[in-house]
Amino acid sequence: MKMDKNKIGKLLTASAVPMLFLLICLFAIPLSQFSGSYLLNNIVTRLIRNSFLVLALLLPVMAGMGINFGMVLGAMAGQIGLIFVTDWGVPGAPGLILAAIIATPIAMLLGYFGGRVLNRAKGREMITSMMLGLFISGIYQFFLLYVCGSIVPFKTPGMLLSRGYGVRNALTLNVAKGFDKLLLIRIGGVNIPVGTFMIIGLICVFTVWFKKTKMGQDMRAVGQDMHVASTAGIAMEKTRIQSIMISTVLACYGQIIYLQNIGTLNTYNGADQAALFAAAALLVGGATVSKATIPNAIIGTALFHLMFLVMPMAGKYITGQAMLGEYFRMFVSYGVVTLALVLHSWKRQKDKEMDRSQFRIAVANPPDK
Repeated sequence: MKMDKNKIGKLLTASAVPMLFLLICLFAIPLSQFSGSYLLNNIVTRLIRNSFLVLALLLPVMAGMGINFGMVLGAMAGQIGLIFVTDWGVPGAPGLILAAIIATPIAMLLGYFGGRVLNRAKGREMITSMMLGLFISGIYQFFLLYVCGSIVPFKTPGMLLSRGYGVRNALTLNVAKGFDKLLLIRIGGVNIPVGTFMIIGLICVFTVWFKKTKMGQDMRAVGQDMHVASTAGIAMEKTRIQSIMISTVLACYGQIIYLQNIGTLNTYNGADQAALFAAAALLVGGATVSKATIPNAIIGTALFHLMFLVMPMAGKYITGQAMLGEYFRMFVSYGVVTLALVLHSWKRQKDKEMDRSQFRIAVANPPDK
């Protein structure tokens, strides 16, 4: 009976974060005064827009490297691909595929560099990957501000600043809705882009398959214990680099899917929040910095963006001021990561206490011989 109580306790602590944010959403939905069809339409839109980016975080977590805030490197690579495709005037899904082809080698190179750096910062991967993203952002902005149009020729003068070089701050993408329009159906007033959902399904299938491969098993072993994995003959540092490279390339594709859904590109700041929002969504789904699954990613994306959608209007109706609603939005988006990490630390402590309790019970009541 006590063992069952411990199992129930572990289940409750594991689901504490998603349950908390579900309660916040249930509280805020009536206050926001949004209709059910409006909320459902927006949740479907945000799922297809953000799920791929969140799923790109799973492999580094499995490899024991925590949340890969360096995924912004892949997002920047994806944006570079979209900028060139927009300049060349390639529309729709072919333009998106071409953007992915252009961006893939850039993402692989950045992922390899990021993996090498993180191997020198073992135990501090998350903060190091965040700093790495800021460093590469400077190089990315230099490339777009001074190299594009001066050294790298552009066919479309309207994409450049008035001085003749440097990409404009905002661009309208000619590949907008390229994947979303491939197979679009409407059910009960809700638009469902089946084509984009199929692409998201592919990364889920890839993740499940990859975990069963030798490389996936090596990543799992490295994530559980680097010393034991190294003793067993696994190339630990190489495996960690591979996990970051794959994550960076997937983040590149995720940013392309995200931007084709929006239809516009914020040239210089578009990738800045990608890692923060993806990490927040993953943590809200019940993942931790040491364990994350596909359901964590999908549930977390839906819950986080539902809360992100209803909180500003709920804040507006509570306080009577629209600006305070926007402050609620920013408070929630940044605070959710902090709160989820605090709850994760609390969960780890509770799990340790339950394990000690089970050990004492087992010692006090040895099995009959």
